[in-house]
Amino acid sequence: MAERFATEVKNLSEEQAAAELAELAAEIARHDERYHAEDNPEISDAEYDALRRRNLAIEQRFPDLVREDSPSRRVGYVALDKFEKVTHPIPMLSLENAFNDDDVKAFAERIRRFLSLDANASLRLTAEPKIDGLSLSLRYENGRLVTAATRGDGTVGENVTENAKTIADIPNVLAGEDIPEIVEIRGEVYMGHSAFLSLNERMAAEGKPTYVNPRNTAAGSLRQLDSAITATRPLNFFAYAWGEMSAMPRTTQMGMVEWMQEAGFRINPLMKRFDDVDTLLEHYRAIEKTRPELEYDIDGVVYKVDDLALQERLGLKARVPRWAIAHKFAAEKAWTILHAIDIQVGRTGALSPVARLEPVTVGGVVVTNATLHNEDYIKGVGSKGEVLRDGKDIRVGDHVMIQRAGDVIPQILDVDLEKRPDNAKPFSFPETCPACGSHAVRDINLKTGKTDSVRRCTGGLVCPAQAVEQLKHFVSRGALDIDGLGDKQVEAFYESGRIADAADIFTIRERDARSLKRLKDVEGWGETSAAKLFDAIDARRNADFYRFLFGLGIRHVGEQTAKDLARHYGDVETFNNAMAALAANDSEAREDLIGVDGIGETVTQALTEFFAESRNVDVWQRLLQKADPKPVEQAASDSPVAGKTVVFTGSLERMTRDEAKAMAERLGAKVSGSVSGKTDLLVAGPGAGSKLKKASELGVDTVDEDGWFQLIGRD
Repeated sequence: MAERFATEVKNLSEEQAAAELAELAAEIARHDERYHAEDNPEISDAEYDALRRRNLAIEQRFPDLVREDSPSRRVGYVALDKFEKVTHPIPMLSLENAFNDDDVKAFAERIRRFLSLDANASLRLTAEPKIDGLSLSLRYENGRLVTAATRGDGTVGENVTENAKTIADIPNVLAGEDIPEIVEIRGEVYMGHSAFLSLNERMAAEGKPTYVNPRNTAAGSLRQLDSAITATRPLNFFAYAWGEMSAMPRTTQMGMVEWMQEAGFRINPLMKRFDDVDTLLEHYRAIEKTRPELEYDIDGVVYKVDDLALQERLGLKARVPRWAIAHKFAAEKAWTILHAIDIQVGRTGALSPVARLEPVTVGGVVVTNATLHNEDYIKGVGSKGEVLRDGKDIRVGDHVMIQRAGDVIPQILDVDLEKRPDNAKPFSFPETCPACGSHAVRDINLKTGKTDSVRRCTGGLVCPAQAVEQLKHFVSRGALDIDGLGDKQVEAFYESGRIADAADIFTIRERDARSLKRLKDVEGWGETSAAKLFDAIDARRNADFYRFLFGLGIRHVGEQTAKDLARHYGDVETFNNAMAALAANDSEAREDLIGVDGIGETVTQALTEFFAESRNVDVWQRLLQKADPKPVEQAASDSPVAGKTVVFTGSLERMTRDEAKAMAERLGAKVSGSVSGKTDLLVAGPGAGSKLKKASELGVDTVDEDGWFQLIGRD
């Protein structure tokens, strides 16, 4: 796992980023299950937040690499079988995180840009403590509680209605008049500090195990199969949001929360409304200062756009609302001893140093490993040549300070030179790959003359570390997703010589039939399990086209980019013809590819290099001899722009550029960033320049913004 932290996000290559995102998705999913489903997290909130922050930072830099199983596209966990399932009419979403003042200011600026708000225009925001508890949805029909459900995976949660009825803060009947027919209130179940201490004292007196922290205890208490047990637990509930509503009693975030109080719910008294970011941040610091005095745990402050009409207009991005953000509190630090520095080799051949530490508890979590990024970081030099840690290098035997937060986690921040052993020597970074013995080098960027911060194995196809990881990538969830062919099976098949590259996977059944040692005779396998695997492989011969493209592991072609390519070309034959032309430096093929929205020079060059290499084409063709990727099905639509390629240019006055793109895609159009011979329509606002000129030269139909609305029937 250390490879994902080998380089700062801004210095990651696309291939590194893709590998890290795959690893982060798997680890975050595991922690989600531990936290939400088992109520037994193995890392702290700060460390978890940093993993998600790393993931989000990579996705923001490489939007084409966003995975289907990305943590940014899911919320929580899968509901347990022991509870009846409840489908949320409106998904319960998570929030984007901010970790400093600049992040909050950037959040406000993004809103202004999206809404085209003038710099002097008021942007009213609410601020409320982020309760560290268990999210709960309460559905009322005709004023009476009918269902209480946990968040679950954001779409399906667990029915805990009888348990929720035992919580005094949750009214069974809503108070007041003119209550909407359907009301869904959302909030957080928690346990106060004094109640938690009293419960632990009682458990100890009865000779029973005590609990670790209030959050886990509250979650476990609410999710008891026997509601009588829940009734004995001192649980509380803060209301702060809503889901399905047959009518909206108020038009602002603050107004809705105040209405909840009128209806009988407890709301947080620290929630306030502000007209500027500076006073918002002052409130954050005031809450942070009083945090130790609060009766309940909080891990940050949540900011939301107050005007509900603006919330609706802002909408969502990647399953998080654009109109809200969670400003998290800083993480903790600790000192420990560095016992060893190990070198790991990843799928891209990167040599990643990992610090092995004397176990140390930081905020309730035991840390034993930390990233050391790269050899320059160990020497105390930053990516731009800046001096780190006051010029202190890192040596085995050192007393080091670690932190479980930030862009990389855990990481070493400082070294105590006064405690450095006399025999401690500067770490000598290996110049040969520990996996295959090949020479390991640091590339030099020919354009800038700068040396890459990461040292890489030159073994390529002969390096077992890279070959196995490439195969794992090919069968991973985002790629071919072959049932029964996981990491362990890939490793075993590679070591035994059953598969050497991706094309071998689709010939394994026929080769096994001729083998002297059949798979069914291998320990751990049998005739049934071997047959199931072969059938699973056969079932993926007709997998979606984009899965094959993503599985090839082409640099800079992540899962989303693979989808964009598949959607643009439609089928394998069209794609292959285009790639052959691209590899032959055909200008029209290149122009067409660059014009695809989300595809740029970097991806185009990567595809050119890949398909210009005969060995790559050989693997691809051998794959296609045994597989038949499913063409992309074009969504049926009767809109006047369905299936057309649309380009927006100039200043748009009735909608922002993001809104225009989203609108066109909803109508079935393809949105491109540049004009080409395949462009069907150019929507040109004031100030349109080179794109308008090129459209005129190519004879592309052109309309202004009003013409666009007339065309789609929304004038």
